[in-house]
Amino acid sequence: MINTRTAFLAAPVLMGAYGVIRIIDGLDGSRGPGLAWSLGHLCFLGALFFFVRGFAAMREAAGRNRLAAVGMWTGTAGAIAVGVQFAIDLVVGFLSADRGAMDEMFTRVQEIPGVLPAFYDFGPLLFFVGQLILVSQLAKRRVLKPWAPFLVLIDTTLPFADKDLIPLGAVLLLVSFAPLWRSGEVDAGAVAEAKVPAWERA
Repeated sequence: MINTRTAFLAAPVLMGAYGVIRIIDGLDGSRGPGLAWSLGHLCFLGALFFFVRGFAAMREAAGRNRLAAVGMWTGTAGAIAVGVQFAIDLVVGFLSADRGAMDEMFTRVQEIPGVLPAFYDFGPLLFFVGQLILVSQLAKRRVLKPWAPFLVLIDTTLPFADKDLIPLGAVLLLVSFAPLWRSGEVDAGAVAEAKVPAWERA
């Protein structure tokens, strides 16, 4: 069983590793295919696994109320969408001899009805929305610092401005999640659920 502290530490670290590898992969002016492309995407898929594990723990720490449940399931749905996108990237990179071949294959895949909105345009946004809901719930309960939601929001917007800023966003998440991976606040919050009034759990 994965320790919750491990999940909150590993998720941003692996996300940051993906961002750094992505930058290195692009130093020659082209990204993928090759070892860096595959390794970077595997790092991010690993990050998604730990994020989903963390979402479940965050829901527990938030008192299992309805909004926390919405955050967990929304974030998980978004993580699945992002995961499918990165799995597609991995397969395309593995099957392609060069970047030109990758672009052609991406075009064919994305022309399949429903693929773009589900796995590229709208589906992945659910990951960020769910995460922000959960972090806001924990900040309200003082499990996280009151400024944690603002750092998470900044992390969410950075890749849209420039994907090279992904490592910076990972650092912001590490700072935001610090109480969760340093002192086990999630476990304490889950235990404290029994003390939460019934009206607040609704």
